Amino acid sequence: MAAAGGAFIMMVLVCAIFAPLIATHDPSAMDQSAILTAPSVDHPFGTDPIGRDIFSRVVYGGRISLSIGFIAVGIAVILGIFFGSIAGYYGGILDTVIMRFVDIMLCFPTFFLILAVIAVLEPSIGNIMVVIGATSWMGVARLIRAEILTIKERDYIAASRVMGGGDLWIITRHLIPNAIGPVLVSATLGIGGAILVESALSFLGIGVQPPTPSWGNILMDGKSTLGMAWWLTVFPGVLILLTVLAYNLLGEGLRDVLEPRLKE
Repeated sequence: MAAAGGAFIMMVLVCAIFAPLIATHDPSAMDQSAILTAPSVDHPFGTDPIGRDIFSRVVYGGRISLSIGFIAVGIAVILGIFFGSIAGYYGGILDTVIMRFVDIMLCFPTFFLILAVIAVLEPSIGNIMVVIGATSWMGVARLIRAEILTIKERDYIAASRVMGGGDLWIITRHLIPNAIGPVLVSATLGIGGAILVESALSFLGIGVQPPTPSWGNILMDGKSTLGMAWWLTVFPGVLILLTVLAYNLLGEGLRDVLEPRLKE
């Protein structure tokens, strides 16, 4: 199942990277003679209310949705590793302050926090990436802290300290590399979650703004014509479902490989 998920993700990535070669039409081009056309040979996924080809928009939209997922999770991982490693290594009052801040952040419903921030900021791709990443790092911080609390007591850490290794050297060369396994699993699962959040924001009209296509705003375009143009919601909706499922399957597979102790 993990291999199947990985294969599907690779297929989506290839389509996103080579979108100009795969898309059959310009995603922004309007054809007044093909408004709300059902799936056909010329338009495999049909067209929308202003005659744009849905297949081309879905292919180009994959670029935006996947980019937001990768970059948002990258921001979350960097923040989580930074705060989690400091809290786990130094402990004491610094650990208490950081982890209480993490607890406070976790008390807020993440999606509504994102909605509030996006409502204040201008809805743009960059802002969405930063906001999703800045509200998703707490779980990574907890994972890193828990791993470092265990690893820092091992003999090779004491040996490195005796040999003159400074705090930065020990954290970056010994602790983080040996604690990164659970973070990779969390990051893989987090990409799927970030894609879902972006799709929800775009569906509500405060995410990626038209005419830039994303899977979420393609769904929004089909909301008003759901009864007569099913293809506007089915194709992007199925792609979101399969992509998120594929990342979850891949994450579960990575967990079995990187954390075999969790196997039943």
